[in-house]
Formats: sequence, structure tokens, C-alpha cells
Amino acid sequence: MTTNIAIDGPAGAGKSTIAKRVARELSFIYVDTGAMYRAMALYLLRQNIEAQDTAKIEEICEQADIAIAYESGEQQVILNGENVTAYLRAEEVGKMASASSPNAKVREKLVALQQKLAREADVVMDGRDIGTKVLPDAAVKIYLTASVRIRAMRRYQELQREGVSSSLEEIEKSIQKRDEQDKNRENSPLRQAEDAVLVDSSEMTIDQVVEEILSIYRKNRESGL
Repeated sequence: MTTNIAIDGPAGAGKSTIAKRVARELSFIYVDTGAMYRAMALYLLRQNIEAQDTAKIEEICEQADIAIAYESGEQQVILNGENVTAYLRAEEVGKMASASSPNAKVREKLVALQQKLAREADVVMDGRDIGTKVLPDAAVKIYLTASVRIRAMRRYQELQREGVSSSLEEIEKSIQKRDEQDKNRENSPLRQAEDAVLVDSSEMTIDQVVEEILSIYRKNRESGL
């Protein structure tokens, strides 16, 4: 029987960074579900599909073959045979992912793959509905969050390091809008699972957050995970 850890939370909370570290510490496989939805979004963009065209999204998404591979311990996302990992962080891909991910057909296709991965190996999986929808029986569920201002600042600093010009105020507005979309979408809205532990990283370092989650995991294991 496999052991799964689900980490949910809003955009910019650091889920991927934290989940990767936790997985490495425990020798689990890290599954970035957001990257899978971004791969679908990239496919839709390449097909010139409008974000509002629900019917076309449902029709065309069935033609996207999305798989996960690992190279040197790092997750790679394969779209129709092409490694598209390098393209997934583009701003337009993120916007399309936010618009297309609530689509029932898109979610059905990707959730099935995510659940298959979790049945086959010990995984740390992060997203927005992992504990509530994808892995409702996960041994450990974490809801990782931070204030909108802190999340915006982190993104702003990341873009600065990459040499990308940006506005902190615009990033903050974008995050607020994304939060509203994720919380109010019809299919699998963002919410904290009833049995998830809330971890607010606003005043915590990455190391502190990782240790907090590992501590939660150890306590659950000791009490009969």
C-alpha cells in the first residue's frame, strides 16, 4: 500500500517548492499537478482555442496526451511526445490554465492520471483539490497558504531575479483575481479539506515550512498513519 501526502493551497503559496523538498526528504515521488494543467493549457493555446470556448476545450482536450517522466529525479512533463517543461511557466500559459482547469472534461482526464500515479508509488502531490478530490484518502493533508501581499512579493522578486520587468501592484491584483477564480469555480473549487492541517508560510522560511510538514507526517505515522 502506498503513502500519499496532499498539499493544497492558493497560487504563489510555494506549494511546488515545498512539495519537492518534502518528497526529496522522504524519498517519495513528487507530482506537480499544476504542471499537468499547464501542459493542457499549452496544448489549447497551440490549437488557438479561446479560453471562453468551453465546448471546443472539451472537444480538443481529449487529443492531448500528457505524461510524466523523471530525469535525474526531476519531473518532466511530456505533451504528445514532446518535453514541454520549459514552456509551462509562461504567463499566458498560466492564464489559460486558470481558465481551462475548472472544465470537467479536462479535470476528469488529468485526475485519472494523477490517481494512477498515487496508486503506484509513494507521492507528494500538490495542487488545489488534491486533498478534497484527487487523493481524498491521503495519509497527510496540508493546506499551505500565505497572505496575498507576501505571495505577490515572492513572485515579484522571482521575476526580478529572472530580469523580467513587472509591477508588484499588478501581480497582487492578478493573484487576488486568481484566488477568486479558484475558490468560486464550479468543478473542484479551492478549499481546505476538513482533515487538512493549515500551514501559513507568511512568516516562515522554506526550511521551516518543510520541517513543519515533515513533523506532521512523522506524528501521523507514529499514531498509525
